[in-house]
Amino acid sequence: MLWFGITSRLPLGTNVYDRQWDVLIVLDACRVDTLREVADEYEFINDIDEMWSIGSHSAEWLAQTFTEGRRTDVERTQYITGNPHASRVLEQGMTPPMNNTPVIDFSKWNSVDADAFEALDMVWEDQLDETYRVTLPDVMTDHAIAAGRTDDPERLILHYMQPHLPYIGQAYREGRDPTDVEIDGYETLESGECERETVSELYKETLRLVLDEVAVLLENMDAERVAITADHGEAFGEMHAYGHPEGFPHPIVKKVPWVETSARDLGTRETELEEGRSVNVDIEDHLRDLGYR
Repeated sequence: MLWFGITSRLPLGTNVYDRQWDVLIVLDACRVDTLREVADEYEFINDIDEMWSIGSHSAEWLAQTFTEGRRTDVERTQYITGNPHASRVLEQGMTPPMNNTPVIDFSKWNSVDADAFEALDMVWEDQLDETYRVTLPDVMTDHAIAAGRTDDPERLILHYMQPHLPYIGQAYREGRDPTDVEIDGYETLESGECERETVSELYKETLRLVLDEVAVLLENMDAERVAITADHGEAFGEMHAYGHPEGFPHPIVKKVPWVETSARDLGTRETELEEGRSVNVDIEDHLRDLGYR
């Protein structure tokens, strides 16, 4: 793709390392407008700024964020992630485009590998929930709290998978299996099986689910500078796009929120990290669980 031939050399957007933070919370596929809709429900969200992400897809964001040019920053970073694309990019050395193999590849990526990080925790590998087929936000929170109290990293990135597909917020609160619409989300909107309002509400409830856990995290960790952002947004039919296509420069996908706050450890949650709950997780199967066909 010509797009990656250009952007792999000259990234379009803001690298998070150009901002000031001690803890960075990444909400996967979080739309700016939806975060603004629920902001009044959360004391830690005041001003919501926005910026252009360096990717419209998780793999693109990873490849553009953790580069050789940022190695010094990466070496001071502990990265805790529920996103399987991290394994593809950082461990397997794969690069965008992930969904299409170009006849001629003009791209020139320069990403670091997993060993560059101060510490790297691929939580999804052994904490995949069997019912919801995703790493739940409370599990991610527990790993971050434990890291903050035990490791005290100079910089910590916590990459939640919500509000990305599947849109499990309502199903999780009701203690039931997710429906087909909750599993497929924007795909049912694209096929005409579901109305946008229904899908948007399921997405919004999933955003609330992860924000509730962010609230817990912020009172169980000490950090003067905490930032909340996203790797990319989520399209619900804008420009006939759905989800977050690779190399897609539309603002609904490329513009992401930026919220600044702080954290203080009040000791309201004690963590005991469980042994791995998932066995022999196949990365390709899990990516299909997340809507990557």
